[in-house]
Amino acid sequence: MHVAIVTAGGAGMFCGSCMQDNTLARGLIATGTRVTLIPTYTPIRVDEPNQSQSRIFFGGINVYLNAKSKLWAGLPAWSKSWLDSPWLIQQLTRFGVSNDAAELGDLTLKMLAGGDGPLREAGEDLARFIGRELQPDIVVFSNALLSGCLPQIRREFGGPIVCVLQGDDVFLDVLPDSHRATAIAAVSERANGFDGYLTHSKFYRDRMAAMLSLPVERFQTIPLSIDLTPHIGMPGEREGQPFTIGYFARLAPEKGLHLLIDAFELMRKRHPEAQLRIGGYEPAQHRSYIRTQKNQLAKFGSDVQFVGSPDSIDAKIAFYGSIDVLSVPTDFEEPKGLSVLEAWANGVPVVQPAAGAFPELVGDRGEGGLLVPHRDAQALTDAWSRIYRDPKERLSLAKSGHQRVRERHSHEAAARETLRVLEKISQRDQ
Repeated sequence: MHVAIVTAGGAGMFCGSCMQDNTLARGLIATGTRVTLIPTYTPIRVDEPNQSQSRIFFGGINVYLNAKSKLWAGLPAWSKSWLDSPWLIQQLTRFGVSNDAAELGDLTLKMLAGGDGPLREAGEDLARFIGRELQPDIVVFSNALLSGCLPQIRREFGGPIVCVLQGDDVFLDVLPDSHRATAIAAVSERANGFDGYLTHSKFYRDRMAAMLSLPVERFQTIPLSIDLTPHIGMPGEREGQPFTIGYFARLAPEKGLHLLIDAFELMRKRHPEAQLRIGGYEPAQHRSYIRTQKNQLAKFGSDVQFVGSPDSIDAKIAFYGSIDVLSVPTDFEEPKGLSVLEAWANGVPVVQPAAGAFPELVGDRGEGGLLVPHRDAQALTDAWSRIYRDPKERLSLAKSGHQRVRERHSHEAAARETLRVLEKISQRDQ
């Protein structure tokens, strides 16, 4: 089977969806499946071997200019294709090109317009590439926001096309009021053209089926996964080290950084020796928010460290090796939770909100961590304190998480299950 995966670059940041797409591609390749990972907007940034091809479709610079200028949109493709150079796009994204939904409402609607909008030419380019050059057995879109060009691809490609839903609602929910309802209606209309939908949790299946008015029976769940090979951390005690809480995600309101900080202030009143390490990308649109959070923590001095976004997998693993528990207390309902898998893979338990995908990840028996009420700083503090006071429980949770991620969330196991689902959809489509 030849699988074409259409993914969306994260404008220079480590994007969880990009990373999951790349991990899936690597896992499928390991099964002997031929995979073409097609980037759109910008090159993808991952901390493992990058499986994406170099050619970029819907290059972010041209997409923006085509949407903003009728004059630019009317120029022949050959005269502006140089702006789709991966090198050039990478250089520009270094200066904080925004992928903030609140600023991209109009552009989102133009993307969803597909062949009826100013980005028709870019859609035709991708459609011809898939239908005439690649000729895969099945096409996988990594999100429904790319679906504007779906009718164009249908005209060039007769095989099944499915969509992985893994955070589309987060983007749609923060669009300006003037664009949100229209965008949701457009995504719903386009998404009905897919042959099936994949999610990483039953929670997200139900949420997106309701939001986009899609039939639940056309959904399949596939495991969230990581490549466990480089993750060498083991459950154990960090002898002689202060109890350290870790956060690893982009620094943003929806990821609950402010809630983590409120809980840490409460924790310090009980345990003045506790420390905090915060890792992750700092989006340009959240500079003011991040500055406020850092100012709130300044009084703790070196007991709080902001380590930024690790530029290698080794640096990420070192981060997990420096903490006793991980918490990313998301304000929204998280559809994935990759940092949970990474923590478990390195022998670190988690304390997470009982919302979104986290209850399914942790399971009914509480393997790998504790769940607390959503948006509750006091409950978060209580759980940290419980783990701190009971090293045996912390070690037990670390061991069960370490085992759980290896049994259920390896990229090999996820690839096998995903391949089974894709083959089933392909057979149904024949």
